[in-house]
Amino acid sequence: MGWYKNRISTSKLNIYRVYPKVELHRHLEGSLRLSTLQDVARDHGITFPLSPTLRSLVQMQKDEPLSFNVFLSKFQTLRLFYRSPKVIQRITREAIEDAAADGILYLELRFTPVALARLQGFQLAEVVDWVCGAADEASRAAGITTRLIVSMNRHEDPALGAEVVELALANRSRGIVGVDLAGNEAEFSADPFIPVLRRAREGGLKLTVHAGEWNGPENVRQAIDVLAADRIGHGVRVMEDPRVVELAAERGIPFEVCLTSNYQTGVIPALSDHPLMRMLKAGLNVILGTDDPSISQIVLSDEYALAVEELGLHPDALVERIFAAARASFLPPDEKDALINTLQKRLAALSAQV
Repeated sequence: MGWYKNRISTSKLNIYRVYPKVELHRHLEGSLRLSTLQDVARDHGITFPLSPTLRSLVQMQKDEPLSFNVFLSKFQTLRLFYRSPKVIQRITREAIEDAAADGILYLELRFTPVALARLQGFQLAEVVDWVCGAADEASRAAGITTRLIVSMNRHEDPALGAEVVELALANRSRGIVGVDLAGNEAEFSADPFIPVLRRAREGGLKLTVHAGEWNGPENVRQAIDVLAADRIGHGVRVMEDPRVVELAAERGIPFEVCLTSNYQTGVIPALSDHPLMRMLKAGLNVILGTDDPSISQIVLSDEYALAVEELGLHPDALVERIFAAARASFLPPDEKDALINTLQKRLAALSAQV
């Protein structure tokens, strides 16, 4: 992919492309193909100046500041493209096709109904219906198992979150397995969403919370102790407080860590400074994800390569993290066991070829 050109050799990247994978932290709204955006712009009369280019408006560039403000600005442009049901269905299908092409066997794809609905004033129920239908169709065609997580933002009205949760509960039979609380954690508390998240849990949905990314470890503690999160999105700033590290390690809470995203959003000053290895040494249950692969210009294989080739993760430990992701999935026990069994067989066959 573009971001790692000249950083990790193609031959080394190719090693990781054949690994069977599990992805638990990928946002639909950050997974749009550039070619699809060009098609939608042409079909719907969306025009842009020659400079900056469309690519630079929707993908991180190496010559621009690496900060969460710059990263989030890409979504401002992407939101201009959710023009029709067909577009939303297409981007859902393509996100799943791209995951399958990278060797992902199981994907939990999170999407934000409010973001997809806002431009054209779609009903949230319509958006959920379109995404569920397209995800099922694409998964069957691509031979990948996909489950969906509905996401809400803490900087938006909790009433919208409550509506999203009710839609998620109503569509559990269509592959929705969880709820995600995301958004601006630096300036907005999760407190107004406590009743909303409680309703989701009581209805049988799992919970993942973005915390400890753009704010400190106190948000990780709240996600664990108050919000009863099953997983933590990112959470890399947990390392700033040994007491929260100890709490998370004791509970075995999975951390959905996205290496490139953490660098591009300015959470860490350099890739070499990423706390992945320190998190693992501290006994934290870390799994790897892409976050927004099209914005970051990566695939999960790139994150695997980065972890091993740049950060020093042993290949055997990478395999352990793949199984950890399977165990951390929001699948029911029997399906989780089946996924782990499939991974064991695929990895054994891969090992036999080496």
